[in-house]
Amino acid sequence: MEEKANKILVVDDEPDILEFVSYNLKKEGFRVLTAPDGHSAIKLAKDNDPDLIILDIMMPGLDGVEVCRQLRELPLFQNTLIIFLTARSEDYSEIAGFDVGADDYITKPIRPRVLIARIKALLKRKQREDLQTQLLTVGDLTIDVAKRIVEKDSTKINLPKKEFELLRLLASKPGKIFTRDEIYLKIWGNNIQVGDRTLDVHIRKLREKIGEKYIKTSKGIGYGVDF
Repeated sequence: MEEKANKILVVDDEPDILEFVSYNLKKEGFRVLTAPDGHSAIKLAKDNDPDLIILDIMMPGLDGVEVCRQLRELPLFQNTLIIFLTARSEDYSEIAGFDVGADDYITKPIRPRVLIARIKALLKRKQREDLQTQLLTVGDLTIDVAKRIVEKDSTKINLPKKEFELLRLLASKPGKIFTRDEIYLKIWGNNIQVGDRTLDVHIRKLREKIGEKYIKTSKGIGYGVDF
């Protein structure tokens, strides 16, 4: 199966910049989304879950620093790569950017080769970090994320795609309670309509297959796994 190209959201209030950056990214094979302001950037990010976001700092209304701050407060974007663009050279802009969680910082005028090199370097680093978390354990359960295999006491347990993704999500942070909305967003996405009981049905089926003791219910909030 062919691997999907990384999805990048470009946010800038200058149409020429959006067109210039988009053209160079598409030429490198990336999938590109664009937003002309901070408010539409947040909506696009929530709807599309990009792998990397390129944010202009100096935008009217909601500037890039505030957009980054709001995105980082959402669980879905805590690990999303974010690069800031700015025409400013003052140190305080750079410091403010990193304080709210930027991964890198590029000044205008943009040099395409530098931008592409930075993006590829960040994506490779993220890929290495992700590989380190591809084998998860919860008690006597072992979850091989790369091979999509779950084992209990060396016995394989076959799980449908959504049940596997749900278990992987919960096991990624043992002890954390994921809210229902957070789970729906990460597993089913914003653009797919699912019934209110869908999550409960998947949890019930998952417990039937792996055992009752692993998944913890926090009434009125959501689900998690015990250590």
